[in-house]
Amino acid sequence: MNICLFSTQEINLPLSVSDPRGRHLIEILHKKEGDTFEAGIIGGLAGTAIINKIADGKIQFTFRGENSGKPLYPLTMIIGFPRPIQLKRLFRDMAGLGVKKIILAKTELTEKSYLSSNMFTDGTAERLLLEGTVQAAGTHVPELQLASNLEQAVKSAKNSGLPFSTLIALDNKRPSQSLHKFLQQEKALSAVAAIGSERGWTEKERDFLEAEGFTLCSMGSRVLRTETAGTAAASIILDSMGMLD
Repeated sequence: MNICLFSTQEINLPLSVSDPRGRHLIEILHKKEGDTFEAGIIGGLAGTAIINKIADGKIQFTFRGENSGKPLYPLTMIIGFPRPIQLKRLFRDMAGLGVKKIILAKTELTEKSYLSSNMFTDGTAERLLLEGTVQAAGTHVPELQLASNLEQAVKSAKNSGLPFSTLIALDNKRPSQSLHKFLQQEKALSAVAAIGSERGWTEKERDFLEAEGFTLCSMGSRVLRTETAGTAAASIILDSMGMLD
């Protein structure tokens, strides 16, 4: 836990020592009265908190906001629904990398049973995104959207409010060029990257993506898991945009 994040309501309340954040402060970091720790408001300020008192199972602290928090990067990821175990890892990694928006789309080759995962109704998705944000010592959490098909996902990505974006679709069946070479030529300032589900894109989806202005790009000849491809692609794209300097 590289930062303790609180909601706007929690930031003014004592923290229970039995809360995971409280246990981390006391048992892992061995914080005492008068010590400070990194803290922030979810979606807002980052700064330092000082522990005023530890008593009656509560940690009383005062938070001082020092900056607006690490900004999210202008990258939207469209991802075909993978199996839930992959999705859990992907959420943490995308939040850790600082992508601005994740759109999960039902593609033509999506396994229908994956769509019934309860992680979108029981708070798991939000918790995993928050865990990735905490790992990165950030305060801003990526936006998450669900799309019933690829067309809806692309429309949502294009209406995200970002300036003109470079449009990329990762594909190892019919790529026009490598992602590396494309990004060297493109000099992207913002981007939308689309990655298919575990079985990739159909020819109909490839045609649709190209018609919508996406360039089909490869990341080599190896077939990667969805979450591996997502993490690798996001890292390569962000690096090409100068965000990882």
